[in-house]
Amino acid sequence: MRAPKDFFRPLAVGAPTPVREVPFRPSRMIHFFDPGNEKMAAKIPVIAPTVDVLLGNLEDAVAADRKEAARDGLVKIARATDFGDTQLWTRINSLDSPWVLDDLLTLVTEIGDKLDVIMVPKVEGAADIHYIDRLLAQLEAKAGVRRPILVHAILETATGVAGVEEIAGASPRMQGVSLGPADLAASRRMKTTRVGGGHPGYLVRQDPDTQDADAPRATYQQDLWHYTLARMVDACAAHGILPYYGPFGDIKDTTACEDQFRNAFLLGCVGAWSLHPVQIGIAKKVFSPSPDEVRWARRVIEAMGDGTGAVMLDGKMQDDATFKQCQVVVELAEALAARDPELRAAYDAAGEE
Repeated sequence: MRAPKDFFRPLAVGAPTPVREVPFRPSRMIHFFDPGNEKMAAKIPVIAPTVDVLLGNLEDAVAADRKEAARDGLVKIARATDFGDTQLWTRINSLDSPWVLDDLLTLVTEIGDKLDVIMVPKVEGAADIHYIDRLLAQLEAKAGVRRPILVHAILETATGVAGVEEIAGASPRMQGVSLGPADLAASRRMKTTRVGGGHPGYLVRQDPDTQDADAPRATYQQDLWHYTLARMVDACAAHGILPYYGPFGDIKDTTACEDQFRNAFLLGCVGAWSLHPVQIGIAKKVFSPSPDEVRWARRVIEAMGDGTGAVMLDGKMQDDATFKQCQVVVELAEALAARDPELRAAYDAAGEE
């Protein structure tokens, strides 16, 4: 285990100095695409300006006989595309696969200067991150990459959830963590075949009517992922990295997708995965504070002055805690407005009302 004083030293001679703070860049949607699919690849210049993060997927959903084509396709796309303010990420193959080493050797040496984040699937503990950390430093040094490539872990196993705190703090490269509900469900032997979202069988039932035992009793569907998501958010907040909801597999059910994304947003997540263009707009809407929220937050901050004491606004008490909550909303709004002209206009208009 490294001593604290050595935590931010490069792990290889010639590797870039690790970051001391994860740069917060808007990442409301991590939009997945198959870089080996020529039709998808052709759409990248059009899609790139509409999303915060583009992720070239090399793992699940890419068949074994297409792994090399996907990897080569990502290199070609990265070299040919000006991504502007849009981040480029990739999800490599799992650490127990025969493809992952070639993923890292190829991508870091060929397009390391274009890659912002490498997403690592099925992370089980800090040791997995330590392995990636050292290897990336060696490859960055070899390729002359000037800034460190950050690492994003996916919680997809029961072991990973049990060790999420140590995963979140395993390396200064750690950018964030995503919930991977489908693989996690299999790992836990959960009895659901859905990719994210709720399940009608996971519910609570209203108590019987004491006057009529046979009267209908209302039921309320519960959230299968609340515990895991809350634990993940706490681990990320404790280590200064960013939490994300993962995939919502029912592409046609946009209402439930929006609900699931909003639950994650309210709980502290900064974004979610989008698997289809229809989910891009949902994530953009949900993970951006509404103009009304921003207007209210600005009112509280203005009324609170230095943030100490307490004031009453519209019959609601505001103190240092609500001041901090409002700062979170306003800082997020300002970061998003700097990237999104439509949001900037909406927030400016809200401030004039």
